[in-house]
Amino acid sequence: MTTDLRTRRRHPNRPAWEEQPGVVAQTAKGTVLTAVVLAVLIPLWVVLLTSLSSRETINAAGGLVVVPRDLDFSAYRIIFSGGQITKALLVSTLVTVGGTALSLVLTVLAAYGLSRPGSLLHRGLLFYFLLTFLIYPGLVPQYLVVTGLGLKDSLWSLILPGALSVFNLVVVRAFFQNIPSELLDSARMDGAGEFRILWRIVLPLSKAVIAVVGLFYAVGYWNVWFNALLYIDDNEKFPIQRILQSYILAGQAPQNAGTVGSALPPTLAIKMAVVVVTVAPIALIYPFIQRHFTRGVIVGAIKG
Repeated sequence: MTTDLRTRRRHPNRPAWEEQPGVVAQTAKGTVLTAVVLAVLIPLWVVLLTSLSSRETINAAGGLVVVPRDLDFSAYRIIFSGGQITKALLVSTLVTVGGTALSLVLTVLAAYGLSRPGSLLHRGLLFYFLLTFLIYPGLVPQYLVVTGLGLKDSLWSLILPGALSVFNLVVVRAFFQNIPSELLDSARMDGAGEFRILWRIVLPLSKAVIAVVGLFYAVGYWNVWFNALLYIDDNEKFPIQRILQSYILAGQAPQNAGTVGSALPPTLAIKMAVVVVTVAPIALIYPFIQRHFTRGVIVGAIKG
């Protein structure tokens, strides 16, 4: 009797692992997902709450604050008072916006050219790009190139070394190859040139992959730290990640920080506020891009 019921429930042409999970499996899945979500949200909650806590609340908690009591925004007023952290935020914003725009232009142009089989030096250029997956020049040659071009202590040193990602190029190229060639050929028959085809046909059909790749570039530029450590010596040109490293890990206080009233907020609150300001922009943008991931990256990656 049990065997007959189990046979009726299971689809004859479907493997066992594709069947609807039972109560035990669903409970275990929910428990694991809940634990993962809590493991992500609890540290963020503690950091945010500590950044909004007064000196008395932090002292009473013995450090990081878990339960909210008195909210104090003085740490954020210190950050945005025109001191070093404010300048670092402006530098990071400039690098992220300018670098992402430049990277998208280079990636789209290169991917479109390499996605057309009859393009100039198609196989040679494609092999050249893919070769970088196997052979990486190393840190010293990169440093010598950047300094030799006179980019040291310039914001271009934070943009140009990572202006083109071969991984993103391959993903965008694979997505472009999914576009029916008949559509592009019909546009050519109507007299459209390659740039017009790219602008009026290919890009509108590729919004998903462009959004995802743009997010990848933006996260990379926003989180730039090592290049700033190598190439930037002027404190006025430090990005926010460099300030975060020097302030939290090295224990250096931000320079030119204004005061709120007559007393500074606790150091721990300022540190946590810097962490919040560093993480918040990407965390706020990601939900709007996340829905494009499946269509933009996975589909292109399968084709490639």
